[in-house]
Amino acid sequence: MFTKVDVCYRWLHHFFTARSFTYFWFALSLTVVLIYSLLGLQEAFISDYFVQDDARQHVFWMRRFLDPSLFPNDLIANYFQTVAPWGYRFVYWLPAQLGIDPLLLNKFIPVFLNLLTAFFCFSVVLEILPIPFAAFSGTILLAQSLGLLSQAIVSGTARSFLYPLFLAFILFLLQKRLFSLLATIALQGLFYPQLLLITSVTLFIDLFTIKRGKLKLTSEQKNRYISILGLIVATIVILPFALNSNEFSPVITREQAMQLPEFFPQGRSEFFQDDDGSFSWWKGRSGLGLASALTPVTNILAFFIPFLMLFPRAFPFTQKLSRNLILFPQILLASGVMFTASHLLLFKLHIPSRYTEHSFRIIFSVTAGLVIVILIDAAFKFSQKSNFDSLLKKLIPLVTILVLGIPLLGYPLLQDGFPTTGYKKGNAPALYEFLKQQQHDIVVASLSLEGDYIPTFAQRSILVSPEYAIPYHWGYYQQFRQRTLDLITAQYSSDFDVVSQFIDQYQIKFWLLDRSSFTPEYLSNNNWLQQYQPATKNAQLKLEQGIVPLLETRRENCAVFENDKLVLLSSSCIISAN
Repeated sequence: MFTKVDVCYRWLHHFFTARSFTYFWFALSLTVVLIYSLLGLQEAFISDYFVQDDARQHVFWMRRFLDPSLFPNDLIANYFQTVAPWGYRFVYWLPAQLGIDPLLLNKFIPVFLNLLTAFFCFSVVLEILPIPFAAFSGTILLAQSLGLLSQAIVSGTARSFLYPLFLAFILFLLQKRLFSLLATIALQGLFYPQLLLITSVTLFIDLFTIKRGKLKLTSEQKNRYISILGLIVATIVILPFALNSNEFSPVITREQAMQLPEFFPQGRSEFFQDDDGSFSWWKGRSGLGLASALTPVTNILAFFIPFLMLFPRAFPFTQKLSRNLILFPQILLASGVMFTASHLLLFKLHIPSRYTEHSFRIIFSVTAGLVIVILIDAAFKFSQKSNFDSLLKKLIPLVTILVLGIPLLGYPLLQDGFPTTGYKKGNAPALYEFLKQQQHDIVVASLSLEGDYIPTFAQRSILVSPEYAIPYHWGYYQQFRQRTLDLITAQYSSDFDVVSQFIDQYQIKFWLLDRSSFTPEYLSNNNWLQQYQPATKNAQLKLEQGIVPLLETRRENCAVFENDKLVLLSSSCIISAN
């Protein structure tokens, strides 16, 4: 009996700590990640009118690849097409040449990217510690982190490519595979230029080493060679982005942002916490993103690795860690440098959290995976050396496996709505189909939240809507903001000339109203509209005074579509009814 127990005990130790199970743990990693991905994909097909949140901004305009006549002279479509990185565009453009709808492709791309991310993550861990269970643990923790808090990959947008590309960079740098590394660096610039900045700083840091308390150039010639060539390629790729301005330049300045409610609490792009320009260093767009990096909570184990390395006898696997582990703190340092630079050059390098949120998530997940296997191996070794009762000795590693393994695999089961997909449902299919039958050049004016879905599902232009109120490029947002102010003023005006001039100026074909549009509460409870002052306050004051807006008097006679929540008015009827 005890012989069989001993055999099982040794096999279990071997199972979790030996290299011979690489294919098993790799296959299991891909299987678990595929299951997570398919759970998200299942939600994508609940209805024909489900769309991923970020895809409403970054994919809708790609229907132009199928029909170039869509969204003519559309400020919103032109803006999001202009800021889309070239590589990201190409991924959607190529299948579109075969007639594949970009929004359909958008649902499947995350499955492929999740598997690619898992492959590179598994490979990276093996380069640091050649124990496949460690690679499995790190891969699953990263997949859970992405599934719990982040819509980075599931969005199928440019940032979705960040994770496989950054992990590929780490892998090829660890393996010293020059041409693969240079190709990956080039691809980073084509898909997510901000990532290239972290990569560049990492390569620069890798040029140096500390010897006898002094900072010196690394003596390893191959390292220098790879880093210098990588920096050259990164510079070549990023220069066009740095030097090229577009019709929507310049980037908004800190001073301009301080004047806009959009950047304050409850604003569309909340950044500052108070009028004095204070912000959080820990969360939100201005923060390091530590909370997301430490989700799932198992990722907290990453903090223990420096401590474990101080006691190699108690934790023998720390001696097997590759000296290339130094790359991880280098990446954290590079991320911190870019985070600081982004604050100093606020909005010129986009938002600071982009430089830490993703890289921290990768490093903490992978490192936590290393710690898990180090602790399991240590538990087995400790039980072998201890003087405890034989049964108790066997229980020590088993309890350790359960304590670490149950959260590793079971954590998502404790979370409602795992994985987080960010899919949004359009609630007016009949409206979308009606608008889809109209000419391609129509423009719909609306303050309704339903306007967020019109470009995606009706494939027609919307004048403004909250989803597209992105304030970082002043050349775009200045126009967008003025349109919104004009729309609020016109919608609540009782003056025919004001309404008529607005319709003529923006070539409005239809006007979409919520049935509750003309109540003071509609304005006072709408955080988005409260950003646009004094137009919203003036409109609210008119309603409170009992002044009837012109559109309300036209609502019954000029309606061309209506349901229990919405009314669509014909602008030609609004004008002719005077």
